[in-house]
Order: sequence, then structure tokens, then C-alpha cells
Amino acid sequence: MSNSPSDRFRTRILEVFPAHAAREGWTEAAFKAAVTEAGMTEGEATLACPKGAFDLFDAFAARADAAMLARLEDLDLGAMKVRQRVRAAVQVRLEAQQPYKEAARAMTRALAHPLRAPEAARLLWRTADHIWRALGDTSTDGNFYSKRAILSGVLASTYARWFSDDSEDNEATWAFLDARIENVMQFEKLKARLKPIADGVEGAVGVAARFRYGGN
Repeated sequence: MSNSPSDRFRTRILEVFPAHAAREGWTEAAFKAAVTEAGMTEGEATLACPKGAFDLFDAFAARADAAMLARLEDLDLGAMKVRQRVRAAVQVRLEAQQPYKEAARAMTRALAHPLRAPEAARLLWRTADHIWRALGDTSTDGNFYSKRAILSGVLASTYARWFSDDSEDNEATWAFLDARIENVMQFEKLKARLKPIADGVEGAVGVAARFRYGGN
């Protein structure tokens, strides 16, 4: 892991930025306030984050990913079913951000801007990729992309539920997460059942095409 001056400065800003983001939103005002609290110069802040608060999207998400992966190492994932592993990973990701929930909410609002959609998608995809790799996924075909795309959707919707959850110990969020994973599992089962039919239709179309257009 890099330990360059820019990385160290960014870490210092990130340590105090969430509290400011919780109050002022994911804004340049919050960024400048964090820089002042961290006792850094404008030059050091520019070296750490040339794009200001925008550069902290990645750092904030990366810190949560690192905390999630560390906690997953303490779990006996091998004793769990796939859905239990996914559920555990998403849960520990959110729990890692529990102390920074308002900052995470502010970041989500900021990333909801249409111009920031690519950054939001990239960060969700990266978290989903971290999860699948931690769970031992070795797929390289279309499943590699579909798994990460589906999990990105689960993460996004579960975060949305978490932001509005005022239940004890986030019980409503975990119930929502269980339901989302169950929906995905049922869809995958349906897709598996339909695959032989789809293959048969594709084969029949191929035969018909050869009769219609010729070919060997």
C-alpha cells in the first residue's frame, strides 16, 4: 500500500471530514473545514485531493471496503451457504460505516447527481468485486459480470433502506437484505430452469435458419 505524502495527507483529511460532511453535506465547504481542522495548508490539501471533496468519494468507500474485508477474514465463510456469505458481506460493509452513517448518506446524495453516475457505478462495482473475490468467486465468463452487477443492485437498494432505518440494531435493514437476496436466488433458479428451453429454442432457430438460408 502506498504511503506517499499525498496518501498521508488524504488520510488525515478523511479522519475528520465525515463529521463535517454529516453537517454540511459532501461539499467543498465541508472539505475546507476538514482541512482546517486537520491543520493542513492549502498546498497539502491540493496535493492530497486535487479535486477537493470529489476525491474523497473513493477514499471513503475504500476505507469501508478495507474494514469489510478485515471483518470477513474473521468469519468462517467456508461453513456458510453462498447466500449466507453474501448476506454477511453486505451486513459487515454497512456496519463498518455505522459510525459514519450521516456522511455516507451525504456521499450518496452527492453521487446521485447525473454527472456523477459513472463514479457511483464504479464504486458500487468495486465493492461488489471485493465481496465476490473475498467469497472465493473464480468465474471468468458472463457470470463474472452478472454476479457483480446483481450485487451492485443489492448494495444500492440495501443502503437506501439503511438510510431510512430507525429500527433497533438495523433489524429492518437486515430483513430487507434477506428479502433481496431471496429474490435474487429465486431469479437465478428460474434462469437455470429456463436455460434448457432457451438452448432448445436457439437450436431450433438455427436449424430453421439453415433450411431458410442454406448452409451446412
